[in-house]
Amino acid sequence: MLQKVVIDCYRVGAAGRRRDSPGRWMRMTRRGLILAAAFAAFLFGQPARAAGTATAAPPAGCQPVTHEGERFVACTVDLRRARVRLFWRGADGLPYGSLSRLASAQGAGLVFAMNAGMYDTGLAPVGLYVEEGRELKAANTQDGPGNFHLKPNGVFYVSGTKAGVVETGRYLRGRVKAEYATQSGPMLVINGRIHPKISTNGPSLKIRNGVGVRPDGHSAVFAISEGPVTFGAFARLFRDGLNCPNALFLDGSVSSLYAPALNRSDLGRPLGPLVGAVPR
Repeated sequence: MLQKVVIDCYRVGAAGRRRDSPGRWMRMTRRGLILAAAFAAFLFGQPARAAGTATAAPPAGCQPVTHEGERFVACTVDLRRARVRLFWRGADGLPYGSLSRLASAQGAGLVFAMNAGMYDTGLAPVGLYVEEGRELKAANTQDGPGNFHLKPNGVFYVSGTKAGVVETGRYLRGRVKAEYATQSGPMLVINGRIHPKISTNGPSLKIRNGVGVRPDGHSAVFAISEGPVTFGAFARLFRDGLNCPNALFLDGSVSSLYAPALNRSDLGRPLGPLVGAVPR
């Protein structure tokens, strides 16, 4: 269609039996291009858009991803344009206990949420927990059984428009002034290396969720597997698939996601601390 409009402009000049000047030819060509763009916009129902114009990514959102043949959902937050918050107790002083209760309390502003670390039978965090700048539970540096104590374990924290995932000892030595922080374990990726005690593909298969931070510190990425995966596959997702040189395991088996844009609100066992994205 564009080619025909330009050719027709030339024929109009020829029919007048005079040689068009270069300036007139350029004006007529531009006019033809404008008409062609307008026609295309009308035909396809889209406004004409300048070349190179891109749609900005949302400040926070979730999308399905596939890595090494396994399916996951990854939720990314740009902390310069959205906030990551931790939630434990509601206004009544009791643990939220579920994603649905948190969603009801937060309303439409809650972009997504998931469980945010390991907890005891009373739904209290078993390690460090900081909410709105207040340390509600101290760091747990003891040895013991289970994934939490598979050292090095680590801390995910938020401070202003930046986030981090660091080993617990490093967090404590650095005296980080965090607005929000949760301790869990094990670390999945440490400075680009898989945790030394995580095998390439071990025998343990579980639904898992975790969090990583990209190199600029402004982007936090939360991920949950759609089915049972190994620790190794989950760690490689963060390092190789999501560009997170540091990542932390949050939990397995109880892993749950609330993502209204995906029409998803998981139900399961009672949950302890939760993490979610809200508008800034």
